[in-house]
Amino acid sequence: MTQPASSQPDVSLSQADLTLTVAALGAEMQSFRKAGAELLWQGNPEYWSGRAPILFPIVGPAPEGRIRIGSHEAEMGQHGFARRRAFTLLEAGKTMCRHALSDDAETRAQYPFAFRLEVTHRLHRGRLEVSAEVINTGDVAMPFCLGFHPAFAWPLPGTGDAPHEVMLANAGEPKLARIKGGRLPDGRHPSPFAAGRLLLEPEQFESDAMIFPEGAGDALTYGVFDGPRLQFTFENLPIVALWQKPGAPFLCVEPWHGMHARVGASAELSERPGARSLAPGDSARFGYTVTPRM
Repeated sequence: MTQPASSQPDVSLSQADLTLTVAALGAEMQSFRKAGAELLWQGNPEYWSGRAPILFPIVGPAPEGRIRIGSHEAEMGQHGFARRRAFTLLEAGKTMCRHALSDDAETRAQYPFAFRLEVTHRLHRGRLEVSAEVINTGDVAMPFCLGFHPAFAWPLPGTGDAPHEVMLANAGEPKLARIKGGRLPDGRHPSPFAAGRLLLEPEQFESDAMIFPEGAGDALTYGVFDGPRLQFTFENLPIVALWQKPGAPFLCVEPWHGMHARVGASAELSERPGARSLAPGDSARFGYTVTPRM
């Protein structure tokens, strides 16, 4: 699928000491600052050029680069096509903006459904709110996965060389999944969390992302204990992944609904763990918030 150029300018939002910039391409955040300090990874292609892509209609790669939906089969890139498409700006104000992506001939060649994906960014009461609504505008059931992939500075501004942690609000110790050859094995590894706390080290990402398919809960904190940190909450996003290119100065905190195809499974989209199906005319909402404590 080609990557359409977008002539739409970035949207800039502000509320109190928070500022946010969102691009039309992928409805992707470009900057998130508190009191002038940049919290969002700035996309150095030496490591990874993304910043905060929206993952739709799959999360992870398609097996052998191809996706199957019933009798329909087509090529599909990593994490789907939404991050490579120009969204249309529907609404923008001082503190919020809403972008939309609808199906066209090119998307239907890959993903044979009529849909609308609306992404809203809002600054509200000292926090960032991001939501996505998936709408089935067609006349057949529509399978899909949806995920967020925001990357934040590691170390966070003002933390120096202080160790960074991820702390689960539920104090859980969820089992760890590791992807093998782009697919999800059945087995799980012991949890790297102890009473909900994980001290972050770059070596933890030498085998790619740390994925927690269940048990991570709907809230966590990333940052320095008793120091600068980001507090997250998740809505309708039961899977959590943490990812860094080893040694790169960022951490992705990724909440998902749906994930990689299982080892030994087909390329059928509906068989992916966590995949959703929407009836004609139905919609589903997903979201997360980030509250900086700096």
